[in-house]
Amino acid sequence: MINTNEIPVGIVGLGLMGCSIVTCLLIAGHPVIAVAPVSADLLHAENRIRKHFENSVEKGLIPNKPEFYLQNLTITEDYGLLKNCRLVNECTIEDIDVKNAVLQKIEAVIAAEALLTSNTSAIPISKLQKLTQHPERFLGLHWTEPAHTTRFLEVICGDDTDIKNGEYLYELSHQWGKEPILVRKDIAGFITNRLMYAMYREAISLVENGYATIEDVDRSCRNNAGYFMTFVGVFRWMDLTGVPAYHTVMQNLLPTLNNSTEVPELIDKVVREGGRGVANAHGFYDYAPGEAKMWEETFKEFSYEIRELALKYPVDIVKKKLAEKEGNSSEQSS
Repeated sequence: MINTNEIPVGIVGLGLMGCSIVTCLLIAGHPVIAVAPVSADLLHAENRIRKHFENSVEKGLIPNKPEFYLQNLTITEDYGLLKNCRLVNECTIEDIDVKNAVLQKIEAVIAAEALLTSNTSAIPISKLQKLTQHPERFLGLHWTEPAHTTRFLEVICGDDTDIKNGEYLYELSHQWGKEPILVRKDIAGFITNRLMYAMYREAISLVENGYATIEDVDRSCRNNAGYFMTFVGVFRWMDLTGVPAYHTVMQNLLPTLNNSTEVPELIDKVVREGGRGVANAHGFYDYAPGEAKMWEETFKEFSYEIRELALKYPVDIVKKKLAEKEGNSSEQSS
């Protein structure tokens, strides 16, 4: 097993996502150097990370008090403190110029053998790694919020990535409480976003064309895909519910699905009007005073609850049950 205590990790970017990634890595035992490229992040980063730990103690996610983990954290604006890190993850905004500037500052101080990763969800890893001095050690680490409770992580190799580095991070991330995906070939949107954006596009199309309201589409997602996706993915679901039926439906349904390449008007209008969702109480839904904040708080609660459910049904649960059954059978026959 890899000893995380001996692997200093750097996180550059301390917004919402960066803070939960820091929390995740501290829980896993890594010493963490957290660099704030924007000074304003220093004002909220420590409080946000401490709050994550307080919630994690309350929910039974971690066995120790916050200070046990926070003693391994250094929050700074000094990139020079990254020099001993064996892995650095850039978590800045989805702007290639910003990421380029940050990556250059990181590479100016870290060792040539240290791994360098980006938490991008939109910019191809193969494009970003061409901006670096050592593209073979550059990969994508695509997290989802909140990083310290969710099981999701994509490890993405670019065209020039040494696959051994991807395999190493894949193994290491199991100690971060992840059930990771190793994306061996770079593709726009990686795996999860390609699946989700196909759903987003169809959802918006159904509303724009008057087939259903926003509320109805959300209700459909919750009570269909939301019913099974924590338990299994789409392929296992088709196996469980009968592959031939899907084959038959695809023949008639697929030609009718939306395949537009334009950003839909429904989401464009929200953005043009300054909407950022619950962040400013202006999104697809109308929010009464205090309602958006309540949704944020409720989501935090849910992230711990859904984690517990997912841990009850890991990917290998059936194999474990089968092995136990076979073991019991062997004991009874002997």
